[in-house]
Amino acid sequence: MPELPEVEVSRLGISPHITDQKISKVIVRNPNLRWPVPDDVKSAEGQVVDSVSRRAKYLLLNTKVGSIILHLGMSGNLRVVDKSVPLLKHDHIDIEFDNGAVLRLNDARRFGACLWQVPDTEHELMGKLGPEPLTDDFTDIHLFEKSRNKQVAVKNFIMDNHVVVGVGNIYANESLFKAGIHPNRAAGKISKKRYEVLTQHIKETLANAIEQGGTTLKDFIQTDGKPGYFAQELLVYGRSGEACVKCDQKLKEIRLGQRSTVFCGHCQR
Repeated sequence: MPELPEVEVSRLGISPHITDQKISKVIVRNPNLRWPVPDDVKSAEGQVVDSVSRRAKYLLLNTKVGSIILHLGMSGNLRVVDKSVPLLKHDHIDIEFDNGAVLRLNDARRFGACLWQVPDTEHELMGKLGPEPLTDDFTDIHLFEKSRNKQVAVKNFIMDNHVVVGVGNIYANESLFKAGIHPNRAAGKISKKRYEVLTQHIKETLANAIEQGGTTLKDFIQTDGKPGYFAQELLVYGRSGEACVKCDQKLKEIRLGQRSTVFCGHCQR
């Protein structure tokens, strides 16, 4: 599924086209997404998009009367197109603007979402989320304190959105490899010094992915239709059985939390 860098790339891609533009119409062709699309989203009609923000993997189109919340789910993507562009299969939602542009949500599996948030409130889906990984709120101290007495595998721990948001499977694999930490090691057994290293690698790995346009995933397309290029730099994810870039030993693969987990048994302890 699209991870945090892909969602941030989508935000960067759509923002110049819809910020300061008035929403003329919200068209919901299929309200049966992961959650039913509420009629309240039409409250945005006639309103100007003041900004496009992101919280975890949720995108928020902010207006004075509220925010349209969009989530890409497993296979969703957003495109900014002219309203004359023919519809594709699974184009479920159009947000039309006075300038003729349309923000179009396509979602084949319908695990995405389109929701509504009134001003000065926080939608219940975002109420218990952890800090954003690229902010000063996410620190080694935060990780260390949250991890105490936790027997859960550290990979599952850093992928828990209540601990920190947006560290998905790809970037958890990569960050743990760079930090030299075995993904199955108990979170509570890791020292503060090692969490300091891991925190820095999480920040750098995600920032690098965003800078390079997001990882190329099977179902993900950027707003400009071009794939991301960060996949070319992946050190362990998707490389099970190949040689470790550090020691040349064969990379191993296990399942943690029903997710593919690739690591080097020599370099990661």
